[in-house]
Amino acid sequence: MTSHTATQAVHPLTKDDFKPDGPVKWCAGCGDYAILAAIMTVLVDLGGRKEDLVFVSGIGCSSRFPYYINTYGFHGLHGRGAAIATGIKIANPSLQVWHITGDGDSMAIGGNHFIHTVRRNIDMNIVIFNNRIYGLTKGQYSPTSPKGLVTKSSPDGVIESPFTPGELVMGAQGTFFARAVDTDPKMLRAVLKAAALHKGTSVVEVLQNCVIFNHQTHAAVTNKETKDDNQLFLEAGKPMLFGKNKKKGIIRRNNRLKVGIIGEDGVTMDDILVHDPTDPEDMTHYNLVRMGLPEFPVAMGVIRSCDCIESYDQLYEQQVAAARQKSHIKCMDDLLNSGNILDL
Repeated sequence: MTSHTATQAVHPLTKDDFKPDGPVKWCAGCGDYAILAAIMTVLVDLGGRKEDLVFVSGIGCSSRFPYYINTYGFHGLHGRGAAIATGIKIANPSLQVWHITGDGDSMAIGGNHFIHTVRRNIDMNIVIFNNRIYGLTKGQYSPTSPKGLVTKSSPDGVIESPFTPGELVMGAQGTFFARAVDTDPKMLRAVLKAAALHKGTSVVEVLQNCVIFNHQTHAAVTNKETKDDNQLFLEAGKPMLFGKNKKKGIIRRNNRLKVGIIGEDGVTMDDILVHDPTDPEDMTHYNLVRMGLPEFPVAMGVIRSCDCIESYDQLYEQQVAAARQKSHIKCMDDLLNSGNILDL
């Protein structure tokens, strides 16, 4: 089974097949539990064999993930998970490779590996657990921490501008980006399944809560009282509507996205933009990932999903096959009898 083709296993898998032998040791109430449960459910839905699955991680709370799912796994070095996952996929293209990472692991020490993995469009799934803090090392600010956040390493408040993971994906010519929250299992499962079915590098950012060091960091978009007005859930072919009564929507004025209210200032349903995640040239995707409170709702769901670039591993296999075809060295005996060991 590959990440874009689901094949039926001889014995259909259940979530119990993925449960680890030992305990799961995240903090009680951590959003990581919801992500783990969602991924297990998606793997069951996709079918296939556990032997074709591998989970790779770097360092961080999120990077304990390979220990907590009963598949092949590799716990790597800080920020190096993407490089390890790349090697695994190139060595065995039939594997479905998942790279589990955090906002610090992927955006800081692993930033270079992250953007080049996306640029190459290697057929793997990257899931970013974004709690906007370094949790494993006890609460230092991370590259996604908002300005002004007081932490152990920023006692007077963060003065840096935070990264938006989706912007990096777009800037690296990414073909798939989605965003979800850990408090909405249905949304989380939907975007993870879409990511697994995508041919190329899929990136899913999960807005995840750290109950110990950055509790309620995403409260504005997850609380029941505010989420209707602060979340925009995008669906292909449907208008970009939000709010309790779905009267608010995203419109374009003077080539800029704005929030419009149907029935006010001449705004009608015809003005509301319709989401198309498949358009490779659509700059709206970039604008959507940059939207944020308080001016805009936060865009959720599959924001970009296009087949505009061939996957690196597919091109690599074609290149290797072509090189073998034109080479007169077919085996070790051919090499030894060629008279020149450098004559390849």
